[in-house]
Amino acid sequence: MLDRTDRSLVGIWWWTVDKWLLASALLLMTLGVILVMAASPAVASLINLSSQHFIVRQLIYLAPALLIMLLVSMLEPRPIRALSLVGLVLVIGLMILAIVAGSEIKGATRWISVAGFTLQPSELAKPLFAIVSAWLLTLWREGQDFPGWAYASGLAAIIVGILVAQPDIGMTALILMTWGFQMFLAGMPMLFVIGAAGMAPVGFYLAYLNLSHVQLRVDKFFEGGSWQVERAKESFAEGGYFGVGPGDGVVKLHLPDAHSDFIFAVAAEEYGAIACLALLGLYGFVIIRGFARALSGEGLFCLIATASLVMQFGVQASIHMASSVNLIPTKGMTLPFISYGGSSLLASSLTMGLILALTRKRTTIDHFADGGRS
Repeated sequence: MLDRTDRSLVGIWWWTVDKWLLASALLLMTLGVILVMAASPAVASLINLSSQHFIVRQLIYLAPALLIMLLVSMLEPRPIRALSLVGLVLVIGLMILAIVAGSEIKGATRWISVAGFTLQPSELAKPLFAIVSAWLLTLWREGQDFPGWAYASGLAAIIVGILVAQPDIGMTALILMTWGFQMFLAGMPMLFVIGAAGMAPVGFYLAYLNLSHVQLRVDKFFEGGSWQVERAKESFAEGGYFGVGPGDGVVKLHLPDAHSDFIFAVAAEEYGAIACLALLGLYGFVIIRGFARALSGEGLFCLIATASLVMQFGVQASIHMASSVNLIPTKGMTLPFISYGGSSLLASSLTMGLILALTRKRTTIDHFADGGRS
């Protein structure tokens, strides 16, 4: 146990970090391992891999993901801004590299291979963009004659252009939502915000006209759902309130993406609707707690950055769960901390680490810094 008089980096971190958010993130990580263990053997057998293939790889990613979350949560806003700017430049370079020399999977070039592992750089672009854009907007609001809103908009346009070229419409929408949400928090005129929101349907319609995979998914949705969505809906019917039991689900045997895009459906069949509602409540708690801490934080930068990171986390979880029950067209978006995928796990950990860092009690940090005299 760490004493309150401990002024080491870890001691200060322990007494200033939001332990409820930290515990929620660790619980989500644990649930993710359990559900990947339940869903992935069936998927591995479908593609002639070892039954433990995905479980082992997820555990390999888990250690660095946990380390990233804890280390980032110990940082102060100044190094967070500097490291995010450098990181975003590198990630944008990797996103371009993925288009030029990356692996094509299901018609998209979003991944690069490193030492036998695949990385989706755009996953890391989400939280890094939120930090850099929040910084630029803060400089605009708190500085004099600094067009931070223009730089933030230009940065969003660069990332969106790369994402459309990959193509990744879901990630594009998430970046645009982050940009619009931050502009709103920074105090842009309401007419501008309404106009930007009104352009969203136009963008989706253009994507529908020009991208065949978007058109296919939308058409399937209005026709009653794709084959995988129909199987996912069956899992909710089969699971009932309390599920068929861990490992006893059968719908996952026919879902090629049961361990990633439809892991919520696996949870529904094996653990039941009650467990799914509990998982939904856990995400809801993280979102509400995160927004509450953002509002009570110090400074405009912490408010904009934290609120937009929490928004990203919540929207991604909502898209995954909504597509699993055919409320929206399937997107292929992972469930944060739960779905299989190294890039998703690392990005979720980075996001949560940033949220934990920016919501730490600054007055308590200052109290520690002066030796407890204040």
